[in-house]
Amino acid sequence: MTDMIRKISLLIIGATCVLASSVALAKDKVVYHIDNAEQQALKALRNIRNQMDFNPDTDLKVVMHSEGVDMMMTDYKDSASTAPLIAALAARNVAFEVCEITIKRRKLDKDKFMLEADFTPSGVVRLTQLQNQGYAYIKP
Repeated sequence: MTDMIRKISLLIIGATCVLASSVALAKDKVVYHIDNAEQQALKALRNIRNQMDFNPDTDLKVVMHSEGVDMMMTDYKDSASTAPLIAALAARNVAFEVCEITIKRRKLDKDKFMLEADFTPSGVVRLTQLQNQGYAYIKP
């Protein structure tokens, strides 16, 4: 009986160690929600840069809809400040997802978006999906 208790104890200890190591190895997952570029873009990009500097393995996505998509347009009024940050963050695997519903509603041309822009059918649906996948939600 003592041998059986010892084996069970070792199994529990082993399982605990495996679980603890997998939690320690898990990447942080974060989604930033931008719906107003004028008020949020530069602040969000600086926050994202800081996060990536501190934790470069973060799986980070930026989802934009409504007036938030403006920050990804080549003619954005603050592109001198935002475009270099977007390019640098995209090079670090940060994904920038633009809502196609917004593009259609506002009659925007996809060719007017920066190369770093990815497109998602619905920004709000994408935010929900990412949160259901365990992404931390940040709205600057």
